[in-house]
Order: sequence, then C-alpha cells, then structure tokens
Amino acid sequence: MRTQVVIIGAGPAGLLLGHLLHRAGIEAVILEQRGPDYVLGRVRAGVLEAGTRDLLNKIGLGTRMEVEGLVHDGVEIAFDDTRLRFDFRDLVGRAVMIYGQTEVTRDLMDARAGFGGRTIYDADSVTPHDFDGPKPYVTYHQNGITHHLDCDFIAGCDGYHGPSRQAVPAASISSFERTYPFGWLGVLVEKPPVAPELIYASHQNGFALCSMRSPTRSRYYVQCGLDEDVGAWSDERFWEELRRRIGAEAADNLQTGPSIEKSIAPLRSFVAEPLRFGRLFLAGDAAHIVPPTGAKGLNLAVSDVSILAAGLTEFYADHSAAGIDHYSAHALRRIWQAERFSWWMTTMLHRFPDMSTFERRLQRAEFDLLRDSRPAAQAMAAVYTG
Repeated sequence: MRTQVVIIGAGPAGLLLGHLLHRAGIEAVILEQRGPDYVLGRVRAGVLEAGTRDLLNKIGLGTRMEVEGLVHDGVEIAFDDTRLRFDFRDLVGRAVMIYGQTEVTRDLMDARAGFGGRTIYDADSVTPHDFDGPKPYVTYHQNGITHHLDCDFIAGCDGYHGPSRQAVPAASISSFERTYPFGWLGVLVEKPPVAPELIYASHQNGFALCSMRSPTRSRYYVQCGLDEDVGAWSDERFWEELRRRIGAEAADNLQTGPSIEKSIAPLRSFVAEPLRFGRLFLAGDAAHIVPPTGAKGLNLAVSDVSILAAGLTEFYADHSAAGIDHYSAHALRRIWQAERFSWWMTTMLHRFPDMSTFERRLQRAEFDLLRDSRPAAQAMAAVYTG
C-alpha cells in the first residue's frame, strides 16, 4: 500500500494535520496504536487560543464549538488574599474559547469519517523506516500480520512516548527538559463552575486552579507532591484544601459533589530539536511538552501542524521544499515562546520545596507587576490568548 503522507498518531495533532492535507488534495493515512474509544476517553484540558478557534472555524470544524464552547474574555489570578481579573478584550482585543480537547478530537474524527479519510486503529509496533532517504515507509502489525506502507513523508504526531522520536538516531536529536518537583491533583465533578472564568491561585499551601468543561461540569486542581497517593485524597479532603487555597469569596460559591475522575499529573517541560529528520517530521507532544499552567499544549500542536501542512502543500503544489525546509526553525520559535510563558506562570504561582521567604516575595513582586503595569498585563494577555 502507498500514500503520500503517513501520519502516526490519531490525537488532535494527527487528525488536524490529516484534515488540512485533505483540504489541500494530499492523501494521508493515519496510524493509531489505540482504538477510537480510548482516544476519546482521554481527559484533557481545552483552552483554545483565538488563533486556534479562528482556524477551526476557517476549515469548517467550528460549528459545534461555537454552540457548546464558552468564550472567556478574561482570567482571574489570585495571590494569597488578592484576586485580580485581567480583561483580555480590553488588554489585547481578543479572547479564548473553553472547549475540551476531547470535543475537538471528536469533531476531527467525525469530519475525517465524513470525507472518507483512512485511519487505521489498533496498529501495533508502528515503525518508521528509511526516512533519511527518498523512499521512506512505515510498518505496523495488525491481527498478526505485518503491513508495509510506502510514502513520501512521515509525520510523527504520536505523543511523548510514541515511536517517531524514538526512531531518530540519538546523535541526531537534542532534548531539553525540566521536571518540576510537584504535580497537579485534578478532580472532575458534575457541578457548575465556581466562577464564569478560570481562577489561578497561589497560596502558601500551593497552587490551585478552578476551570470548567461546560456550564455543568467543572475541573479543579490543587498542587501536590509527586509521591502522593490519589487514594489518600478523599473528596472531602480535596474540597477542604481547594477552599483554603482559592480564598473565601470563591470558596463561598463552590458547589461540591462526588468526583467522577481523580488523578495526579506530573508537570514537566520538554523540547526536542530539530523537528525534521529527512522525510520524518515531529509535531505536537512528540516534539514538546509544556506544563498545563499556561494552557499551551493543544494550541502548540495546532501551530505545529498548521506550519507543517503549509509546507507540504507548497511541496506538492509548487514543487518547492522551502516550507518543509523551514518547518523546524519556524515551529521552534513559537514552541520556545510558549515554553517560556508556561515556565513563568508555573514559577510565579507554585510553591516550590524549600522555598525561602525571599523567593516567595519575588513571586509576589511578579504578581504585583501584573497588577500595577498595564504593559506587563498586556504582555501576559497577548501570550495567553495567542
């Protein structure tokens, strides 16, 4: 079997790339290790930058998002006893959209089924081959049979643990990483959100975040140790700690209930360089990981595949390799800016082990700068909204 582009990974990055290539008349086959139910079952955040929202609307995938999504014109940040709202519309003239990554994935799956795009699920042992030459191919196992898929290019959209980056010789790739000494304990609950917009809170006990998935479903987080046991956190303990960290005003509005999902996620920053290896490209979580503090993960994946799709379209339409030649450098500029923002938000709002009083006062100074300086607040809003 042969296709023009093999996309490894059927998450939002791979599915969006497949959609963009289809619109450009480029044939692509997507290989996914898991089944569709597993892909849709993953609980992920969904703060969409203005540019991500615009792109989904431009390519005809925004209909349900515009009906069910929640437009947020601002965000609240609390530091101990001070809570401030930052008005994105006033500061930078745009907003963000709250629409779950699962829902974006569902819309992309439905669209792909609609145009008859081929996605092969439950593909085991996916392996890229010969991507340093003119005739790359990918092999995979399914139902006890090894399949061989010839192609022009391979796009690795298969996440941090996927086979694409692992196939690159170690001498050809550099990795930059920071692991944070804490995680987020997250709870999903069928209750209305505590506030109409997200609340980021920095407290002496640690960070907390109040977010939502819909007008009736909320997602809450508290910073915790990496070695903590989820089972040790009863719902009652979680709600008590969340109330303590978000302050009295928000706590009075908090509606609690039994959690329908509870988990601890570690925080880390990761970037691979470069993102192109002959005819293999890395995109999305295969190329980078950001802490969720800055809400950049999904948006970076959208940026990556938008740049890559434009380069591949130029290659096939104009017989020019300029776009794909510059893909890595172009994408990495955006990636590092997002990494910086996520690192800054994480550093400002979290309680670090053995933090001194001096360091805590520096965190407060960062917060006060946002409060007192419109240019500082505009810079934050500009990056947050994309």
